[in-house]
Amino acid sequence: MEKVEKRTTRQNRALHQLFGMLADELNDSGLDMKKVLKPGVDIPWTKSSIKEYIWRPIQEVQLSKKSTTDLTTKEIDEVFETINRHLGEKFGVYVPFPSIDELMRVKDEKANQNA
Repeated sequence: MEKVEKRTTRQNRALHQLFGMLADELNDSGLDMKKVLKPGVDIPWTKSSIKEYIWRPIQEVQLSKKSTTDLTTKEIDEVFETINRHLGEKFGVYVPFPSIDELMRVKDEKANQNA
């Protein structure tokens, strides 16, 4: 039986960084929640809404898992690829998964802002 590793702390930070990057990209592209999900009221994307309205529904259908804490590193890649492919094909939006360099840059920026 193949040993499957749960997501790492670093991967968890990258996942939440991705949610923020994707929210920014969709908002900057003029694709608020109304345009992507439902017509009605203009609602800008947030990290939380990306997780709840894009990531989690795909994760639940694709993997039958409700919590991101239950995902393996491979499963995070699978959900990410599904979302990125869909948003790229339908809206022309593509956000790369954050690298360790990106996470360190964001961490340094926050430290400089707080100094």
